[in-house]
Amino acid sequence: MELNEIRELFPYLKQGKIYFNHASIGPLPLNVKEIIERYSVERSEGTINNYKQFLLVETRARKKIAQLLNTPPQNITWSTNVGTAMSMLAQGLDWQTGDEIILNNIEFPSNVYPFLNLQSKGVKVKFVKAKNGILNLEDIEKEITERTKLISVSLVQFLSGFQIDLKSLSEICRKHGIILSVDAIQAAGNVKIDLTETNVDFLAGGTQKWLLGLQGLAYVYVGNELLEKLNPTILGWQSVANPWELLNYDLTLPDDARKFLSGTLNALGIFAFNKSLEIFLNFGLENVYSQVKNNTNFLLEKLQEIGLSPLTAGLPQCNQSAIVTFKVENATQIKEELGKKNIVVEIREGMIRVSPHFYNTRQEIERFTEELKLLLTGSGF
Repeated sequence: MELNEIRELFPYLKQGKIYFNHASIGPLPLNVKEIIERYSVERSEGTINNYKQFLLVETRARKKIAQLLNTPPQNITWSTNVGTAMSMLAQGLDWQTGDEIILNNIEFPSNVYPFLNLQSKGVKVKFVKAKNGILNLEDIEKEITERTKLISVSLVQFLSGFQIDLKSLSEICRKHGIILSVDAIQAAGNVKIDLTETNVDFLAGGTQKWLLGLQGLAYVYVGNELLEKLNPTILGWQSVANPWELLNYDLTLPDDARKFLSGTLNALGIFAFNKSLEIFLNFGLENVYSQVKNNTNFLLEKLQEIGLSPLTAGLPQCNQSAIVTFKVENATQIKEELGKKNIVVEIREGMIRVSPHFYNTRQEIERFTEELKLLLTGSGF
């Protein structure tokens, strides 16, 4: 698919809207909208029971997200959201009093509360302090002791857009025998993730942001070593090796990530996700990442030209992402005024967060920065 074909999948573009808020929630492309409508008709007035079709689509979706993450599909399972997935990890490990977890002070709460909940078991949670939205690997390594059992971090930070050097962090964890957990919700779909190249033990992300799917569905990766020692804490009929032997009650679990399934899955979410992933794979993942980098570089350049200092400006490109955040006076008022001009951005922690996707254009970035400049000089109000 070419970029102009991709853009045809987003009807909002024909309204003149500039949507730079994918870090909050992505727009539903037409192929996703159409599968939702077809699913509804099928369940309402078609065969109604479409379970066999769902099994085929679930397998395809699992293979597609595995391709995006470069990992075997047997290491992929599903959850409802990142917080639930992280709780699955936190509650499934064998903790001893005095064990330590390293987090940081700029994480989204979904990657914090599941681990703070372990304090009642005597687990110590340590927070590395970021500097202006940037995490330093040396600061993380300084906090490691012989009792450190797990480090959990976002590959891309929701606020600053900082992308951590995951390969180097995974090497640090491997050297010290530490489990590495990754929140990928702000990364998958806009930066490259290669789980074959990096020694990540656990990774989770939702489908509703950069991956252009529905809310209420998360993909989860569990590495081979962790599969052997992570215990499922919520069991249901789908958890066992032979779920359709309904009256056998055999608690033998699968030897892959399917053992973390519990019951009925978010079928509509998986149908939608299967379709949204086709956009990325048909356009080409490397093309997606290249387009994101080009857009980010241009956006950073244009913002600095009008006197702003984005948090990730000046960082190596490998530490940047599609999220660009900057401080400005009257941020809420500026966001509202941009909205009146059909330009959608977001406010986080008093700063303006801009998150264009790969299908957005330089022309849209130019119009955004031109309107922003007018507002900053007072002539755009």
